[in-house]
Amino acid sequence: MAEKKDNVTSKFKDNVFCMLYRDKKNLLELYNALNNSAYTNVDDLQVTTLNGGSYMKYKNDASFLLCMSLYMFEQQSSKNPNMPLRFLHYVSDVFRELFSNSMLHRRSMIKIPVPHFVTFYNGLEKWIEDEDEIRLSDMYEIPTDNPELELKVRVININENVHILNKCKTLRDYMTFVNKVRFKMGVEGDDVRIAVTEAIDECIDEDILVDFFEQHREEVVEVSIYDYDEEDVRRTLFEEAKEMAKEELKETVIEELKREAKEELTQEVFAEGEQSGEQLKIVNQIIKKVKKSKTLETIASELEEEEADIKPIYEAVVSSAPDYDINVIKDRLDNM
Repeated sequence: MAEKKDNVTSKFKDNVFCMLYRDKKNLLELYNALNNSAYTNVDDLQVTTLNGGSYMKYKNDASFLLCMSLYMFEQQSSKNPNMPLRFLHYVSDVFRELFSNSMLHRRSMIKIPVPHFVTFYNGLEKWIEDEDEIRLSDMYEIPTDNPELELKVRVININENVHILNKCKTLRDYMTFVNKVRFKMGVEGDDVRIAVTEAIDECIDEDILVDFFEQHREEVVEVSIYDYDEEDVRRTLFEEAKEMAKEELKETVIEELKREAKEELTQEVFAEGEQSGEQLKIVNQIIKKVKKSKTLETIASELEEEEADIKPIYEAVVSSAPDYDINVIKDRLDNM
């Protein structure tokens, strides 16, 4: 019973890409397409894919050794800039399996296979145009020109990169199946089970992955349902996160505008108050000089002001004699 449960769990951790490249022939074909090589002996290829068991913490899509090179493949249907760190986790566990701790204490140097990391992206979200490289050092909080630890991931957009699809029939056939499912779900409105079932039938009729689909039909349907449901959940969460981010940004902008408006108002009030205080000071000075019967010309000279500038104040002060009430003077100035 326990064994059956483990098999079911393992099945649902896989996806169609993983299932397709469990087959060494398909793995070798993909390797040849990536390297412009023509290897034919599948026995030279040693599968090192992490199995997600009790010891292993991780499960990757496909991993194998060939000619002292270690290749690790991942298929992604969603944008993931964290792939370098994920591959670092994967390769650490694979190397741990290949080289025991006791081997690391040898006096002679251990020779290890050269690792290569490839992500095949077929998501609908815009990420990689055709092919690009992402690096572990891109993720460092502090940018560094010469990172002491680096890992490069080759990311290939298999929605767009016709070159790799023309060189690898299994990958091209896989994308034909994916696009059929997407069309049936997105355009024809079928649910995932119907879409996948009909896509499998069409592929068999068109001589696409016939042996694979006939052998794994039920499993392909089940893992596809799980995979598309998970993708739908991710898309929903992503849309919700975008909406939340928009609301947060909106609130932030509103608060910022309020703050700026408040600052502007405060500055205006301060400027008005400053101007009013300066005017009051001049009014008081002119009142004192008018009381001493000084002329406008003399007052302007003593205050070092232009006659034209202080003439309105002078006239308002003179007309308010003999009380020289500040409020009366201010009202007269405001009405001028």
